Amino acid sequence: MELLKVQGQLDWKKLTRNVLIPVVGGSLIGYFANRNTQEQYAELEKPSFSPPGAAFPIAWTALYTMMGVANYRIEMKQQTQMKDVAEPLYDIQLGLNFLWSFLFFKWNLRGTALVEMTIMLGAIAMTAYEFNKIDRTAGALMVPYIGWVMFALMLNYSTWKLNK
Repeated sequence: MELLKVQGQLDWKKLTRNVLIPVVGGSLIGYFANRNTQEQYAELEKPSFSPPGAAFPIAWTALYTMMGVANYRIEMKQQTQMKDVAEPLYDIQLGLNFLWSFLFFKWNLRGTALVEMTIMLGAIAMTAYEFNKIDRTAGALMVPYIGWVMFALMLNYSTWKLNK
């Protein structure tokens, strides 16, 4: 519960909004980007380290929740000048995150998705850095996301190379 209190306050409405935007947004994007593509994806050659499909929704739900809590902590801070950089970076990386699913799954642009994910990883790292300057806990909450996207980048690269 202390993780959710910022400057002694807990705002359930802001917390809920900040968590639901990435969780529900990611779920909807996943649904629309993956609709009618399961058979095509199943036919792709995948690297040996590719986790089972069931791992992805579990991982992404946890990561989106942590991202939402991190953004909530930043939103609750009173330092508006520093938030002017951090909050737009968060929105940019989230938009890139949502775009990737369409590039990779829906539009079969795996090479483009790889380039986009590299840019996204940079945006996530910059977001984590800016979050950390405002709130160390918010910055730390972004670290598992960075690790997962680095792993996803290797998966994207390997899948692209195996299916050129």
